Amino acid sequence: MPELVAHLQELKEILDTELFSFGGASISLSKLVIAVLLLALGYGIAKTLSRALERLLLKRLSMEIGAARALQSLSFYFMLALFVLLSLRTVNIPLTAFTVAGGALAIGLGFGSQNIVNNFISGLILLAERPIKIGDLIEIEGTQGHVERIGPRSTRVRMLDNTHIIVPNSSFLEKNVRNWTLSDDVIRGSVTVGAAYGSPTREVERLIRKALSDHERVLPHPEPIVLFTEFGDNSLNFQTFFWIRMMETMARRRVESEIRFRIDDLFREAGVTIAFPQRDIHLDATQPLEVRVIPNKP
Repeated sequence: MPELVAHLQELKEILDTELFSFGGASISLSKLVIAVLLLALGYGIAKTLSRALERLLLKRLSMEIGAARALQSLSFYFMLALFVLLSLRTVNIPLTAFTVAGGALAIGLGFGSQNIVNNFISGLILLAERPIKIGDLIEIEGTQGHVERIGPRSTRVRMLDNTHIIVPNSSFLEKNVRNWTLSDDVIRGSVTVGAAYGSPTREVERLIRKALSDHERVLPHPEPIVLFTEFGDNSLNFQTFFWIRMMETMARRRVESEIRFRIDDLFREAGVTIAFPQRDIHLDATQPLEVRVIPNKP
């Protein structure tokens, strides 16, 4: 028993050993251990409470998932910062103790980690301003896909071919990003068709409008537009604009394809010919041209 007491006394002396001091405050090993434990406990509590807040927003308030995820992330970072300050305050570790370490960290960030900090701050801006949100259909540098997750450093996007790309958060603030579903999911589609010369233009317009009205995905409002755009080299060119709801990544292309099929069927039934490139060749010769018929050799 005396030996156990002696070992405990030695352990206590080790834990109470002063490592360094700042501003008259002594920083011992025991204080650092307690601070780390409090930080770990605070991290777990912040994560649990933020997820509970997300579930509450989704179920009770019927908030959209993108806004709920944004509030969940912001609340997690806020609570984590509070627990950090609380843990330091509990063990009487002054913030001035991290002045030197903070200065060294700032130098390191300036030389090698500025991209990490830039992406982290960009992620907070994305969560706060929400120029993009989870579920949005976006296009960045010709790449199109759905936003699945906005993390502290990067954003995960699912592509049309069911692959994923990881985009740094700063890219969404530094580059032009097309968000197809930012304010709503209504987008405009377009189909162009050329009728042969001599075709009844008013009848062509009526057939195109019928193809649009027959499709269930084309919205009646805004009303579709059919334009006789030009007298082309080989055809009378028509272009139609219509609006649909972008429920999936291939929705616009699929609807445009189905409308082209329908226009082709209606043109065939009405005897309207879809034009194809044609060329007239004029020969200007100063003397008669010699024409020879060459027999086909086996």
